[in-house]
Amino acid sequence: MTAIAAPPARIREAASRDSALATVHFRLMVLMLLVSGVVLLIVAKLIWMGVAAGPQRANVVSGGFVPARADIVDRNGEPLARTIDGWSIAIHPREVISDRRELAQKLAALMPEHSAAWYWRALNSNRKFVYLRKRAMPELVRQVNALGEPAVALGREPERLYPQGMMAAHVLGFVDNDSIGRSGLELTNNGRLTDAAQRGEPLMLAMDSRVQAALESELNAAMVKHSAAAATGIVLDVHTGEVVALSSLPSYNPNVGPDANGVRSNELNMATQAVFELGSTFKPLTIANAIDQHVVTDIARRYDARAALRVGGYRIRDDHPANRWLNVPEMLTLSSNIVTAQIAEQIGAARMERYFRALGFYDKAAIELPNPRRPLTPHFWARTTVMTSGYGHGIAITPLHLANAYAALVNGGILRPATLLRRRAGQVPAGRRVIAPETSALMRRLLRLIVTDGTGRRADAAGMRVGGKTGTADKSSGGGYNRNARVSTFAAAFPMDDPKYVVVAMLDDPHGTADTGGFATAGMVAAPIVGKVVARIGPLLGVYPDEARDVDLSDLRGMIWKPKAER
Repeated sequence: MTAIAAPPARIREAASRDSALATVHFRLMVLMLLVSGVVLLIVAKLIWMGVAAGPQRANVVSGGFVPARADIVDRNGEPLARTIDGWSIAIHPREVISDRRELAQKLAALMPEHSAAWYWRALNSNRKFVYLRKRAMPELVRQVNALGEPAVALGREPERLYPQGMMAAHVLGFVDNDSIGRSGLELTNNGRLTDAAQRGEPLMLAMDSRVQAALESELNAAMVKHSAAAATGIVLDVHTGEVVALSSLPSYNPNVGPDANGVRSNELNMATQAVFELGSTFKPLTIANAIDQHVVTDIARRYDARAALRVGGYRIRDDHPANRWLNVPEMLTLSSNIVTAQIAEQIGAARMERYFRALGFYDKAAIELPNPRRPLTPHFWARTTVMTSGYGHGIAITPLHLANAYAALVNGGILRPATLLRRRAGQVPAGRRVIAPETSALMRRLLRLIVTDGTGRRADAAGMRVGGKTGTADKSSGGGYNRNARVSTFAAAFPMDDPKYVVVAMLDDPHGTADTGGFATAGMVAAPIVGKVVARIGPLLGVYPDEARDVDLSDLRGMIWKPKAER
C-alpha cells in the first residue's frame, strides 16, 4: 500500500487558523446573545415597572415625575392633598438579633406614639414584616438606623400628605397604607385620582382654603366658648351650588393614622351624615310656600297670637309671647310658632309634603361625599305634623339640605345640586324652579328685616347686608325631646341686595355664657358666628362692605307694631 503524504506545513497552519477563527466567532455570537438577553430582560423589567406596577409605585412619563395619586387643590390651586416620596420604618420580627426588650424601649423613646410594650409585642410577633412608622422624618430614620439592628427596614415609599393638617379633613378624607381612598373625596374620587391618564392633572375643588380656614376658626372658637358637643358650617355659592367651605367639628388629622385598635376618632361629618330638627330656620321656607300657594296673599294680614294653640294633647306656644295679633313681618322678626302653625295648617298636608319633596328633603343630599344621610320625614301627616313641620319640628334634615334650600330661597327660586368640585362657566346645571322669582325677591327683604329688626341682630356685619333666620330646637331623645339640650342654628345669605353666598352655622348642645345672659339660643350663640364669618370672608370673595348700600325695608318696618314711646 502506498503511504499518503502529510499536507504541507502551510496548509496545516491555515486550517488551524480557520478553526481558531470559527471558535472565536462562535464565542462572540454566544456572548452577544447573552448580552442581548440581559438587555431585553432589563427593558422588559422597566416596562413592567412603568406599566404594571401598583398604585404605590411612581412612574416616569415623558421625562417627568408623575405621582401614583393625583393632587387635590382648592379653587385657587393651593395644595390640599398630594403624594410625596417619604421614608418608612419597619421591622422583620423573625430576623431580630438584638435584645428585644431593650430594643423595644429604644424604639418607644424614638417613636413615642406607641408604648414599649407595643413594640415588644411587635418584635415578638410571628409576622414577617411590621410597619413601625409611616411618614418618618429623615432625622428619625438616622436615629433608628443608628440602633444597629439589621432587622430594621428603612424604605422610600409614596406617602399621601395633607399640608393643611386638620383643615377640611371631612371633605378630603384619607387613604390607607395601600394608598386607596377610605373616606371623603379620597374615597369617592379614588378612580379619578389614580387614573394614569389623569394623574398629571390635580382634582380642583370649589373650596377656597382661606374661606375654609375662617369658617373653621370661628366655629371652633364658638364651640369652645359655649362648651358645645359639636359644630358645623357651610358656605355655598347660591348661583352655582359650589361648596366654598364645609366644616365639621371636632375634626381629625388625616396625616395621622388610626390608633393601635384601628380606630380613628371624629370621622362623622356633621354637615352631611347627621340629621337635625333645625327649628325656626324653616319658617321663611314655610312663608315662601304659603305665598306661592296663595295661602298668604297679603303679608300685612294679622293672625291671632294672643294665646298658645291647643291641638289634641299638644300645646304650641311662643318662647317670647307677643300676646297680640301678628302679621307676617312681625311673625318672622319675633319668630312666632303660633302664627307659623296656623299658616302651615292652611297650606295643608299635601302641599307641605310636595314642597318638602321639591326642596330635596326626602332624598340624600347630592354631594360627592360618602354615605350622605337621608332626612327623617313624616310617615303620616297628622294635623300636628303639618303645623309643627312649618317651624322645623317633626322633620330632620342635614345642614347641607338647609343650605341648599336657602340658596333657592334667595337666588330667584332655583334649586341646584351642591358640589365640592369647581364648576367652570358653562358647567352650572340649570336646576329646577321651586319658588317663584317674585316670592324669592320678597323673602330676601324679609330675611334682611329679621337681622336688622328681629332675632338675628347679632349676625349683622357692618356694610355686608346679611339676612337670615335663627333656629333653636330641643334635641330629640328616646321618642321625645330633651329640654336641657338643643341645636342652635343660623341660616343666612349675603349681600341681600344681590345675594351671592349662603352661610349656615350650627352648634350641637351649646351652653350659655355670661355675655349671653346664660342663654344658648341661636340668636345668642349661632348668629354671632355668621356675623364674624361674613366679615372675614366677604372681601376674600369679592364682596366688600358698603355702609351706603342696603335693602329698602321702609314698607316692611311700617308694618311692625311699636309702643307709643318708640314711634
